[in-house]
Amino acid sequence: MSAGPIELDAAADFLASRYGGNAAEVAHLGGGDWSRAFSFRLDGRDLVARFGLHVEDFTKDQKAMAFAGPDLPVPAVLEIGEALGGHYAISERHFGTFLEELDEDGWRNVMPPLLRALDAMREVTPPAAAVDWAFGDPGMSWRQWLVESLEDRPGRRTSGRGAAINAAPEVSSVYLAAEQAMRSLVDACPELRHVMHRDLLNRNVLVADDGTGLEAVFDWGCSLAGDFLYEVALLSFFSPWFPALARIDVPRAVADHCDLVGLRVEDFEPRLACYELHVGLEHIPYAVFTNRPDHLRAITRRTAEILERRSSDRIPTNKGEPRP
Repeated sequence: MSAGPIELDAAADFLASRYGGNAAEVAHLGGGDWSRAFSFRLDGRDLVARFGLHVEDFTKDQKAMAFAGPDLPVPAVLEIGEALGGHYAISERHFGTFLEELDEDGWRNVMPPLLRALDAMREVTPPAAAVDWAFGDPGMSWRQWLVESLEDRPGRRTSGRGAAINAAPEVSSVYLAAEQAMRSLVDACPELRHVMHRDLLNRNVLVADDGTGLEAVFDWGCSLAGDFLYEVALLSFFSPWFPALARIDVPRAVADHCDLVGLRVEDFEPRLACYELHVGLEHIPYAVFTNRPDHLRAITRRTAEILERRSSDRIPTNKGEPRP
């Protein structure tokens, strides 16, 4: 795919060739920075074809099928292969409304099934291969990952963005302060290995038409194994981007849910603050990488807000002692 994103005609030609002319009704579904998706019908089935450079994203979807259950519907990946200078994956198509398109009532209705989906991810066992980077290197501790994942190393998808960040004082000052604050909170984070999706708010979750359940959770390319509260931090960090979600106190909803199901979560606030800061620190270079200056400013602003809240809060430990 070095020649550019896959267009509809190229996708249709590939599917026609791959399936002997039986693929019909090929249509563009959308795409992000790493892949493009197209719907089509084959032998009476509704399917999705995705094309991208990084085959590991598709193999993560395949592995995530092992997590599928009533509270965590994961579409079946039927086929993975090489195509059009990159890779392709064929999956079952599901229908519904994307999380981001819900109004406030829709969000309030979907919170219970969404929280059950988070429970399901927390309760399953991540892959245990000796080296299975699809869900984090088991040889690396969670705390190590939080720190080392921010290093600007060659070979990483957003590598080489440090110079651009340093060249923008209004960005670099927030970045450095957030990194220092995050490092000060890492010791509060437990060594947990829960399955995390890490990209729920990017048109990757479909909600049933009646709003009472999830229809599909797909595109596990960002998935990792770590503390389940990181998933909560992502929802909390990005809530200002979605006005309907912003009117819901996501951390409070999660804390209340944990009380309801009898889950003891120690150091909830410092862990959440650490992960919110990490989210900002990950997405600042990503905004540079994708050349979105408006998004970079918004991410930097949001990270600064988290920092300001962190400096003004007295965050209690599980022993009830104030933490600066």
